[in-house]
This record gives sequence, C-alpha cells and structure tokens, in this order.
Amino acid sequence: MAGGYARRFPRSLDGAPFLLPRDGSPLRGALDRWFDDSGLRPRIVGEFDDSALLKVFGQSGVGVFAAPGVIEGQVRRHYGVRVIGRAREVRERFYAITLDRKLTHPAVVAICEAAPAWLSAE
Repeated sequence: MAGGYARRFPRSLDGAPFLLPRDGSPLRGALDRWFDDSGLRPRIVGEFDDSALLKVFGQSGVGVFAAPGVIEGQVRRHYGVRVIGRAREVRERFYAITLDRKLTHPAVVAICEAAPAWLSAE
C-alpha cells in the first residue's frame, strides 16, 4: 500500500483512505489545515481518540495515518509500516506544566532540559 502513495506524495493523499485523530484534537486541526492548504481531500475511514489503536488499524492496511517524526523509527519497527512522506508544515506542541514556579525535582529538570533536542530530532 505504501509504495503507491510514496511516489506522488502528497498528491497521492487526495482521495486516499486516511485514519485521523479525533475531531477537535490539536493534531487533527493541524492536519486539516495542511490538507486544505495543499488542496487535498483524503477519504476519512476512521477517527480515533487512541493513537495506538489508530496505528494498529494503519498496520492492518485500513488506511494511511500520520505519526510524529520524532517517533518515526519506533512506529516503523513496532507496527511494521513504511513512511510515504513528510508533512513538515504539520507540527505538534508539547507542554510541561507544573504548580511550582521553579523546577526543582531532578527528574523533571532533566526531562525539560532534554526535551527540546529530543522533540526536534528527525
């Protein structure tokens, strides 16, 4: 399935069966905007609250799905899927929220210091 979509990406997504996060989620909004800006109208065959379940449906060949580039290798290995293209305009945001004004717990400090480099890796 992937080979046919990779050759003409992103044009190949027009009319393609697509698995999406639920309506109203930040990633869904970013994907919808990207589809509109690119003039693409994929055929939505599933909407999911659970990203792991979405990937299982993609693994079984039900449709194409988007996954963050930062976990691309893990998704490929775990689900046995292939990358058909990258929508670099689609971004997700991650937040660390704390009640304290200053980070003091060593584990939280380490995560917050490492996150920018890890999340921007591709």
